[in-house]
Amino acid sequence: MRKFIYKNWARVSLILAVFFTITACENSFENGGFDVNSPSNVTSFKINGVEGKIDQKTGNITITMPYGSDITAVKPEMVLETGATSNLNVTVPVNFTNPVKFRVVNGNLFKDYTVTTVVLSPIKSFTINGVAATVNDVNKTIVMTLPEGTNLTALKPVIEVTEGVSVSPASGATVDFTNAVTFVITSNGKSVNYSANVGVPVTGLVVAFLGTAATRAEITNLDEITAANWFFSTFSGAKYISFTSIENGADLSDVDVIWWHFDAAANLPAIAYKPAVTAALKNFRANGGNLLLTSFASQYVDALGIVPSGKGPNNVFGDFPPNGFVDGNSWGMSFKGHENHPIFEGLTTYESGKANLLQSGTFRLNHTAWWFVPEWGGYVNGEGWRNQTGGTNLASEAWDNNLDGRVTIAEFPNTGTNKNVIVISMGAYDWYNETNSSGVPSQANEFIGNIRLLTQNSINYLAKN
Repeated sequence: MRKFIYKNWARVSLILAVFFTITACENSFENGGFDVNSPSNVTSFKINGVEGKIDQKTGNITITMPYGSDITAVKPEMVLETGATSNLNVTVPVNFTNPVKFRVVNGNLFKDYTVTTVVLSPIKSFTINGVAATVNDVNKTIVMTLPEGTNLTALKPVIEVTEGVSVSPASGATVDFTNAVTFVITSNGKSVNYSANVGVPVTGLVVAFLGTAATRAEITNLDEITAANWFFSTFSGAKYISFTSIENGADLSDVDVIWWHFDAAANLPAIAYKPAVTAALKNFRANGGNLLLTSFASQYVDALGIVPSGKGPNNVFGDFPPNGFVDGNSWGMSFKGHENHPIFEGLTTYESGKANLLQSGTFRLNHTAWWFVPEWGGYVNGEGWRNQTGGTNLASEAWDNNLDGRVTIAEFPNTGTNKNVIVISMGAYDWYNETNSSGVPSQANEFIGNIRLLTQNSINYLAKN
């Protein structure tokens, strides 16, 4: 009898143990799998006396350093909860140029942290006539485009600088921007030069935004609406063209560049494949017209004969509301080897040939229509892709220094001087960041300026070639 009771009590104990384990796991998941008030917390983190902002919910530590700070070899100061230890050795210099991850352990508990350090730009803002410039601290450039017809010979830039920084020519001084202008930034007795280039759109440029809606006002996709709003506020010669109007014989002879940004569905709409439409757009190209195809519209290169049959993007995917996700990493691109290509001019880069487009923490749908090079399509590498498609691969994912893994930006054809088609096809090219699945609005994308400038550069480049 005792043996029977013992066996049953053992089974009950096992069941209770499983129950409490599941309950503990459920409680952990309810808190995001992260114990906010943990004995393994970091209570203070400093670099050169500058206190970091600690988010105990996410384990993120952010530190903003003064302009001119050298963060390549710094001994951090860290305070932990009593009894906790860390695998980050604070007795030796650490390079904080990129995010630094470490773990804090206290008994059988642990917590992971990521330190992100930002050195302030010397120039907070640079505007002319209310238009903001793109300031690139890596390349030391200031780039902006002013409305068509602007007189560049006598402009007064308004420049806001970081504390302790001076600039020459000074804010409010009259400057001739016909050619590049050098601005001297001085702090603590040391000076660096920034080259400022101010341009205007090509005079008389006629550009069209192509869409499936009958009119611009009837566009419903939020990404397409956001892109169109920017387009019409940037180009004075902008107009809207519908696929239906092309099917019905719309005159395209005065249009220099047509931009089709299609984000509403992974499959292109049936009207895009109608013979009257494809014939009209092929004729448009043959007569000197240019095409910018972005997001899912990148697939159109096949139907228009821009690439050989079957050689269009081979990896098409993405989410649609209410699905989607938030990623803790910023998404960007590598254009190594093409740093001097006009479409990348003025982009804010985090190292030479690399730029972010989508900030960490933003909600994303990851609408992608790129070429996956190594395993699919028989391309093997970038050279094989170029040989088989007749294009030039200009960019890939940020990790891909050789541009052999993905083709995310390309131009066609790769021979002659008339480069009349550009495609931008990666999920990081995201104009509108939707609310998340819980209805919480996404944070603003700090890299939207790169998306705008990349698009503007592409349109101007196409118009000139």
